[in-house]
Parts: sequence; C-alpha cells; structure tokens
Amino acid sequence: MSAHTDILLEAGTNELEIVEFWLEEESREEPGATYKGFYGVNVAKVLEIIRMPKKVTKLPEVSDPSILGTFNLRNKVVPLVDLSLWLGKPKVEHDAPKVIVTEFNNVSSAFLVSGVTRIHRISWESVEAPSNYVSHLSEDSITGVVKFEDRIVLILDLEKIVAELNPELGLRFDESLDWDMTAGYKALIADDSTLIREMLEDLMTRAKFQVETANTGLQCWNKLLEIKRKVEETKRPLSDFINVVVSDIEMPMMDGHNLTKRIKDDPILKELPVVLFSSIITDKLRHKGESVGADDQISKPEVTQLAKRAINLIERFEKGKTESTE
Repeated sequence: MSAHTDILLEAGTNELEIVEFWLEEESREEPGATYKGFYGVNVAKVLEIIRMPKKVTKLPEVSDPSILGTFNLRNKVVPLVDLSLWLGKPKVEHDAPKVIVTEFNNVSSAFLVSGVTRIHRISWESVEAPSNYVSHLSEDSITGVVKFEDRIVLILDLEKIVAELNPELGLRFDESLDWDMTAGYKALIADDSTLIREMLEDLMTRAKFQVETANTGLQCWNKLLEIKRKVEETKRPLSDFINVVVSDIEMPMMDGHNLTKRIKDDPILKELPVVLFSSIITDKLRHKGESVGADDQISKPEVTQLAKRAINLIERFEKGKTESTE
C-alpha cells in the first residue's frame, strides 16, 4: 500500500492526512485482557505500508530493545522499530502485523504496528495539543490528539523517536561556524516542539537576532496581526517590528503552509520573508511550500544553515525594496 496515492495535492488549506494505525495493548485494569490503542502519523512522512518482512537482520549492538534489526527494501537497508516496545508497552503478538515505512529528515525508517485502519483527511484545527498528563504518559512522544466519535487517535512524534534511537540524526549545531554576526534583525519562530523552539531561539540569538517564539501557527498569526496593527497605527515600515518568520509545517490549529499563505495574501505582511523549517521538506513535497509563497525551505537536520539563509533573505528583500523606490 502506498500512502502517497491519496496525499493532499493542494497546500495552504490547513488540512492534513493521517494514516491511522493501532497497537494491541494489555489492559492495566484487567490482567490478560487486551485492547486497541489508536495512533496516527502524517501521510507526508509515509512511503508505504507493507507486511512484516520475512527476513529481519538483527544488529550486533543496539542501544534499545525496540530496534528489531534491519531489512532490505528494494536495495535499501531500512531499520525496523517495534513501536509497542519503544512506548514501553508489554509485547502482544499479532497474527498479521504491518510495517509503516517512513521518510523524513531525508532518512528512511520503519515501524512495526499491529494493524493499519485507514487514512483520514482532517483540519489542523481539529488537532489538539496533548495535555501534560498525556505527554507524561507517552514520554513526550505525542504531538497531537484527534477526537473521533468512537475513539481518540494520538499523533506520534516519530522524529523524536528516531532522534532518540539514533542521536546522530537529531538536530545539532556545527560549532565550527563563525557566529560573529551583527545582524540585529528580529525573527518570529513558530514550532510546536518545545525542544526545537528553544534550540532555534538559541541558534538565532547566537546570530544576533532578537527572537520571539510561538507555539502554533495560529499563535504566530495572531502575533503578526498585532504587528500589522502597529504598522498601520504608527505608519512605520514593517521591518521596524519584524524581519523574518521561521515556521514549522506540522502544528496544531494552523499549519505552516496555511500560515505562509495568509502572510503572502496580506497586503502589508506579504513583504515579510518566510522560511519553512520542517522534517517533511523533501524533493517530492517542496512544491507545496513554493505554491503558498515560502521564500526558503530548510529540512530540519540542516539547522546550522538557518541563520545565514535567513539573513541572506532579509538582505535580498531589503535590496529589492530599495531598488523599487529608486
């Protein structure tokens, strides 16, 4: 099954498609009884869904028992992670388990699950941020909660799982870069991950940016509307208040594509450079950011490029405005 057959073609609609799957879990209330726990992942991260490979090669040394080994998928070696074990749930065997093969941050990984239900198209507005209780129970591995009539689906943070299993694939700074910049620019960063938000704030601050952050695209948009109001009241240029927006794509309430479209459709805010910074920026999906007017798109492992590329964008925009007034 290829998940990309039903993938959203239009960007900026504030919709997403999720693959819903389930894990057979032991009941804590009734020893020996099992139930289905429902989870989801963005279709944009899913390459295909397959049966359990007949041959899984165990690795000689693994840091976590949830890493079952690797298998060959069309001449590509893909690591296989048992999601139940990673989430700390007792292993419940199932007759016909499925494997979800993913690609994000330019890395392929596979996850063993009990079964796959269907693909849902939903609005980001219906994705709620997880409560502190849910986050605690899931080791902060849940990024969103979707409530259907008969069940709750938890959106898993596969990026966090992969980064913890293989720290070399996580975000990291290149300490050899020259951070002696004197930009003095103002950046607004939107990301629903506290860890990534703090890391980006640190990075941009090193590059002499004044940084403000937002937890969601909606919060970022509201901050921009407040800036727009100040521009209209004071008659000062937009660049006096803000110089660049850096936004994740996957966020509850309003995603980065919809945020970018709103910015570029606004007569005042459209002068603002927008950088999309996300794990789902790939050659196949880059066109989505382009279609809503994103000025640059950076895949999350390339974090050290962010500040320099943001400065280059700001300077290009400033130069363009100067030339248009001459």
